[in-house]
Amino acid sequence: MVETFTTAANTYGPPASTLDLASPTTAWSTPPDCCATGPPATSSNTYAEYLLGALGITQKNGTPFHPQTQGKIERFHQTLKRWLANQPPAETLDQLQTQLDTFRQIYNHHRPHRALDRQTPAQAYTARPKARPTGAPINGFFRVRYDHVGTNGKISLRRAGRMHHLGIGAAHAGKPVTILITDTDVTVIHNGTGNILATNTINPDRTYWRNNQKEPGRWPSSQTPEYER
Repeated sequence: MVETFTTAANTYGPPASTLDLASPTTAWSTPPDCCATGPPATSSNTYAEYLLGALGITQKNGTPFHPQTQGKIERFHQTLKRWLANQPPAETLDQLQTQLDTFRQIYNHHRPHRALDRQTPAQAYTARPKARPTGAPINGFFRVRYDHVGTNGKISLRRAGRMHHLGIGAAHAGKPVTILITDTDVTVIHNGTGNILATNTINPDRTYWRNNQKEPGRWPSSQTPEYER
């Protein structure tokens, strides 16, 4: 979900707000092991909240089992079911996907809609001004990467054709992490706990970017959280 959302945001621009339900929210906070980025269960902030906040997007949660809020796409489902019923039964998932892709193209680009003054959904969408985030300033670039902390406590990151090294901490060697990269900084999150292990300020002129979570000098210090020692 994280990769799909960030890819869509980079392609079409970030939305002003999102509407989420209980199950999708859970999926955001407890993704698969390969890219688990959710915070501990005791935390009030899910990874979705962190990501949306970083992008300046307002998060809206609908009330479960509330048809006025959650049932807006049910008519679309009925149209899709009727269309599929008139097609040859798909024998494989690939055939079904081809049918779904065909329906999407017809529905969005070829089928006029009475509620849209006989426009197609694509025409109506293109003509309308887009709502943009009104929260925190949006960085011009945002991407997600998955990696492991090296044995030296660092992570290598290539940016603008140059290799940089992010200081994380030797105590975190080998840990699987999710890396959030913007125009100005990098945030490194432990996949298992959701704890932020490092924040690094992007400086194109320097090869090494120190961990802003740590005091300059010897580490750990008296201010280092127990889970980072």
